[in-house]
Amino acid sequence: MTFSFKAAALQSSAAVALLAVTGTAVLADEITIAFGSVGRDTEIMQELWKPWEEATGHTVKLVTMPSSTTDQFGQYRLWLAAQNSDVDLYMSDVIWAPQLADHFVDLTEAAKDVAPRHFPAIIESQTVDGRLVAMPVFTDAPALYYRKDLLEKYGKSVPKTWEELTATAKEVQDAERAAGNADMWGFVWQGNSYEGLTCDALEWVKSSGGGQIVEPDGTISINNENAVKAIELAASWVGTISPEGVLAYQEEDSRGVWQTGNAVFMRNWPYAYGLGNADDSAVKGLFDVATLPTGQGHDTSAATLGGWNVAVSKYSQSQEAAVSLAMYMGSEEFQKGNAIEGSKLPTIITLYDDADIASAQPIIPRWKDVFLQAVPRPSAPTRVKYNEVSSLFWNAVHNTLSGQGTAAENLEELEVMLEDLKGGDSW
Repeated sequence: MTFSFKAAALQSSAAVALLAVTGTAVLADEITIAFGSVGRDTEIMQELWKPWEEATGHTVKLVTMPSSTTDQFGQYRLWLAAQNSDVDLYMSDVIWAPQLADHFVDLTEAAKDVAPRHFPAIIESQTVDGRLVAMPVFTDAPALYYRKDLLEKYGKSVPKTWEELTATAKEVQDAERAAGNADMWGFVWQGNSYEGLTCDALEWVKSSGGGQIVEPDGTISINNENAVKAIELAASWVGTISPEGVLAYQEEDSRGVWQTGNAVFMRNWPYAYGLGNADDSAVKGLFDVATLPTGQGHDTSAATLGGWNVAVSKYSQSQEAAVSLAMYMGSEEFQKGNAIEGSKLPTIITLYDDADIASAQPIIPRWKDVFLQAVPRPSAPTRVKYNEVSSLFWNAVHNTLSGQGTAAENLEELEVMLEDLKGGDSW
């Protein structure tokens, strides 16, 4: 299904500002955007940009980036450090823009009327020192995948807390093994020593009242009793409801176990939903998703925020047009088309109740409750030091999971290292 966004583009103040009295653009610019495409992303984006191009007279040129996001981020840093004026906009991972904030235009004023329509956690994640440095385009957040057939078989409900998940996973796992499935595990997740573990562990800690590692005001909060309890509980899963090999698992490793029918629960991102329901999947039609559990005694879930946003380079020679395009990509019209045509999850809350999106992509409305409880990684307060912060955190957690020190010992040491890294009153 194809939608027309031309009227919306013409009505936007950013677009109108670029039009002469005659209705044609005063100056026609070629706006260059750096973007790492996957699948049909390039084709879809080029179609979605057309109404903006027609309304403003400008054109959009795509610079395709490497498939490796690490390489992509490295290239961005090189270009921006050189004050490259050839790229006007950068499609940015949710944790990148805060690290590169000094190179990006402040979008706060341009987005003042539309920012409240987006998930608050996403706006927060892209705001540095009161400056909105990137406009949300589409998002991502994980959920709890569960085998509804097995829960029904054993009379169990979807767990609300991590403690309930631990007990239910063990009971169903043991019963299935006794029934002959020796390969069944209770819970698979991402335990390797990498950014994915930061995401998983942040969810355990935040949902247990242990904070966000580093708070939005820059305060280091990770060394606390609730965080210790959350990570110790996770450590108890290894070798009991989760295989020992989970300490080397990334997303695809977890999905491999899950999709062959050998797990009761899985923590993973939305991409695994469609794959799990593919014709070659052993769990097709047998599972559902829910918000991630909370810690005992706490009532707020936490799903680590992912997704992509668009930032305008300070070195662009066409900043006004670039800001206009950024606002358009953050609009309801653009995001609706991207959801329907590209299965991309919107950042605008009301689109999760849109009938056209629900008809074309039934999975999307199911993620609304997940995003309402999303938590950003602390890239905004730690800025250029975020990668080191995350590395120190995931290593401390991985050490605990693998039995190299207790959570209390490792988080105390982590706090000291983070204080040294911070090196003063501010990051």
